[in-house]
Amino acid sequence: MEQAIDGGFAAPVFDAQAIFRAVMDAMARPGTIQPVAALTQPPATLSATAGAVALTLCDHDTPLWLDTPLQVSAAAKSWLAFHSGAPLAATAADAHFALVANPANLMALENFAQGTQEYPDRSTTLILQVESLTAGEPLELKGPGIETLATIAPTPLPRHFVEQWKQNGARFPRGVDIILAAPDGVACLPRTTRIKTLET
Repeated sequence: MEQAIDGGFAAPVFDAQAIFRAVMDAMARPGTIQPVAALTQPPATLSATAGAVALTLCDHDTPLWLDTPLQVSAAAKSWLAFHSGAPLAATAADAHFALVANPANLMALENFAQGTQEYPDRSTTLILQVESLTAGEPLELKGPGIETLATIAPTPLPRHFVEQWKQNGARFPRGVDIILAAPDGVACLPRTTRIKTLET
């Protein structure tokens, strides 16, 4: 039980504000990397950055979906429940947030809540735990919040990510948004961002 209690925000209000600001800045300027300090110490399956983002955004009103590595980690589930109070979503389509420790094995994005034409905000925001935002295949980003072009290279990403993201954009105003949580910072891909690889 001790592992579930330890490792949360030391100064919950200030720490959550710092993470929230970083996420909002990253969402407003897709492709930028917003640095974040390691403000949490979650169980091993969950990274400090992904854990901090989850504690900042999730609460008892936001059903949270966990991918298999987190689902089978009793320590991670206990820690998230204790610090966020978020109930676990029965299915991906019920989730307000999805926490993904292994993006490479993630199910298709279309399985998550897409929102509706009237309420596009009733969609899932995915928090992907990535190893790096600069060491993967470079992706070109265009769209709102990007002056001309932004480049980001996160790894790992879900399979066929660029194609999946194109389909996600075609569902606008419905669709999912993504927060990329790396060891040293966060970057965001709102559904309005267009992505292509450098070769295409």
